[in-house]
Order: sequence, then structure tokens, then C-alpha cells
Amino acid sequence: MAHTETTEKSMILASSAPPPPPPQFVLVPLIGQGHTIPMVDLAYLLVERGARVSLVTTPVNAARLQGVADRARRATLPLEIVELPFPPADDGLSPGSANVDNFLRLFLDLYRLAGPLEAYLRALPRRPNCIISDSCNPWTARVARSVGVPRLFFHVASCFYSLCKLKAATHGLLLHDGNKDDAYVEVPGMPVRVEVSKDTWSSSYTTPEWEAFVEDAREGMRTADGAVLNTFLGLEGQFVKCFEAALGKPVWALGPFFLNNRDEEAVATRGDKDKPSAVDQDAVTAWLDAMDESAVTYVSFGSLVRMPPEQLYEVGHGLEDSGKPFLWVVKESETASPEAREWLQALEARTAGRGLVVRGWVSQLAILSHRAIGGFVTHCGWNSLLESVAHGVPVVTWPHFGDQFLNEQLVVEVLGVGVPVRGAAGPVVPVVREHVERAVSELMGGGAVAHERRRKCKEFGERAHRAVAKGGSSHENLTQLLHSFVRSGSTEQQTTQDRNC
Repeated sequence: MAHTETTEKSMILASSAPPPPPPQFVLVPLIGQGHTIPMVDLAYLLVERGARVSLVTTPVNAARLQGVADRARRATLPLEIVELPFPPADDGLSPGSANVDNFLRLFLDLYRLAGPLEAYLRALPRRPNCIISDSCNPWTARVARSVGVPRLFFHVASCFYSLCKLKAATHGLLLHDGNKDDAYVEVPGMPVRVEVSKDTWSSSYTTPEWEAFVEDAREGMRTADGAVLNTFLGLEGQFVKCFEAALGKPVWALGPFFLNNRDEEAVATRGDKDKPSAVDQDAVTAWLDAMDESAVTYVSFGSLVRMPPEQLYEVGHGLEDSGKPFLWVVKESETASPEAREWLQALEARTAGRGLVVRGWVSQLAILSHRAIGGFVTHCGWNSLLESVAHGVPVVTWPHFGDQFLNEQLVVEVLGVGVPVRGAAGPVVPVVREHVERAVSELMGGGAVAHERRRKCKEFGERAHRAVAKGGSSHENLTQLLHSFVRSGSTEQQTTQDRNC
């Protein structure tokens, strides 16, 4: 009898106990628009599912994210932007500075954030449940270990690229050892055939400083408790499966992150809209409203690529020669010379009615979701490709550096939703107007091949929306991630091996 009473009392006390506090995540993005934007999308994704999030960054980057903080406050979402002290002169990459030396300087400068981040974590009322840091911030591994907090790494690239990099490192694939610049090498252990060459493989940057940083980044991946990817199983399922098996730890595919953000203001102001070069989005939308469905080619090359005048002219002539309607986003810095401005004005006059040249920043999501957009000429950054595919818009691929060349292989050769601007695989050659005209005409034209490309892309877009909906793969993966931290405060290691990988 006494045992029964004790049991009943315990049940009453348990039922009246307060629920555990929501899990708290600290997100550490790499500064730079292409890395910060998806991390902000991830922050919103977490808080809307009941977690608390602190996004820590540098003062300059925090100022750019003021709109994010304001929206979270108005919506009473527990999302905080935290500034860590950092010299303003070293804070970020300016447009047009996308070269290997500037990237390495940025990555190494950010190591100075380790002390401020650790001080911030130790000052919190309780330790966060998890740190999610960009894979290019390997210094966070030592901070997490010091304060005893689990850590996940976030790879901003496609899972296809991430797996290629991991397999290449595992098998000692170093293209700079005795190979010609145009030599092709097959990446071992991939579920599909992948060949890379030195001039398209970012691992060919092999100075001692780069090699030291790359090894630190690999160690950061090896010591992490898992990985978070901005992709979905309906797009890269075979690569996610193999990546998880190769890492020997959980990989959560939660994307596309941005599809979970239903806030119209957030979509309209995503990125650097506060820059003076921001354009009137309403005017762009009005122009698109007057165009036929799926008739317009959208042309944009991301935040870092800067076209010199001679390349700008080739793009413009190619678009003009295609005879297809186009919306072309040109950076203000690309039209600094009077000659470039005069040339663009002449192009606009010749293509009036079917061409629109926009100088400055635009809302890419707002454009890609418009019914008039039927194709996208892109630099193959993963954010842009994912946004395009999720909206069912096939692409012309024009990679410039880093992961972009492998991303091109994914969308052209594996997914079948892209047309390479340079044509068949081969050495990287300068792009001229004939390349642009041919690729745009092929992408936007008729025929069975073009129809099948559009059908595939539309299907992937439908899969993307199903993935983030309740019961979808990305939605369920996030549920499992959150539950694992609520239960134990750490990830549950997975040791599953797949013999097919």
C-alpha cells in the first residue's frame, strides 16, 4: 500500500514539474553574404520550432543584420544577434574581392573571435545545447571543447561538393602532384562518376598557409558531433546517405532553409537591401508582370563575382543576340567607367521592351518566384542554385571559382536541369557572346530536351516544398535534431555504414 501511495505521489510531482527549457543554439556564420544568409534562414527555422537562437558575428555584419533582429523582436521570436569585438577594417569581403588570397586572409583573421566567443558562452546563464558553426570557422571546435558544448558544422555548399571534397581527402587525391593543368582525375568512392581537373578544383590552392587551414577545417569536421546541410533528400538523397556514412556521424539535411520563411518583408529585404545601390523592387515586379509566363531569363552572378567591362559586353551582346526577354542584374561597381555606362544605355535602347538592366541589389527570391521567370543564368553558388531549383527554374551554369564547378556538374550531369555556358566539359575558357547566346537559346527554347529539363526542374521544386512541409523529410529531420538535444543535450552518434558508398 505504501509503495502504491509513493508511486502516485511521484506521478503527481512529475506531472506538475515545469517543462524543460527550450534548447538553445548558438550559430556562428562565416561573414560574407553567401554564408550569412542561409545561417539566418536556419536561425529562423530553429526559433519557429521552439528553440532559442543566438547568432554571433562581427559588429559590421551585425549592423547588416539589424533588420533581422527587428523582425524577430516584432514577432516575439527568441532570436538574438550578438556582436563579438572585431577590428572594423578586417570585417568582411567587399564585392569583387573573390580571390584566394582575400579568402584566406578572412578565414585566418576570424580566428581572433575565439576568445570573445568563449567569453560570451561562459557568461550565459546556462550552457547552450549546441553550437552550429560554418565549416570555414574551424576555430569554433576548440571553443566548443573548452566550454563542453556539442558542435555541429554547417557546409554552405551542396552535399555533392562536400562528399567529393571528403572522398578526395580520404583517398589522397591531390591534383597538383605531377598532373598537368588540364588533367582529369576521377574522384573515388562516389555513387556517381565524377571527374575533376586542376583548373576547376579548389583544392589546387596549395600554398603552405592554405594547406594548414584546410587541414584545420578537416579536423573541425572530424571532431564535430554532426553536420547540418541546406539541401533535401529529394534532391541529394544518395549523396547525403554516403556523406553520413563517410563521416560516421549524423548529417541533418534541413533545406531548403528559405522555404520555411513565409515573412514577405524578410523575403523582400533578404541580403544587402540597405545598400545605396538597392533598386525599386516594385518597378522590377511591374516589368515582370507585363511579360509572358516563363518567358524571361534572369541573369545574376552573386555578391562576389565582378565582371570587367570586356566581359560585361560579351554577356550583353549574347543576351541581345538570343532574342529572348531578359532581366540582367549588374553591380554598380561594374559600371564605374563612363564607357561601360554608355554601352549599357545603348543596349537598353536596342532591347527596350524585352530587356531590363538593373543596377544594384534586387530580391532574388522575389524574382525567381515570379511566374514570368523561365530560366536563370547563374554563377552556380549553392544558394542561388537551390533557390532556382526550389522554384522550378532551370539554369545556365557559369561557374567562376570554388565549389561552383562541382555544383555545375551536379545540376547539369546528375540532376539534368542545367545548360553549361561553355558547352561540353573541357578546359575553362573565356566566355564570349556566342556561348551566352547558344546557352540561353537552348535553355529557353522548345523541343523534347528542353521540355524534359523543365519537367525535371518543376518536379524537384515540388519535392522541395514537400520536404519542408509537415511530415516531409527536412521537417522530420529537424524534429529529430531538436529532440536529440532536448533529451541529452548532445547528439546521438550514428555509426551506420553503407556498403554502396
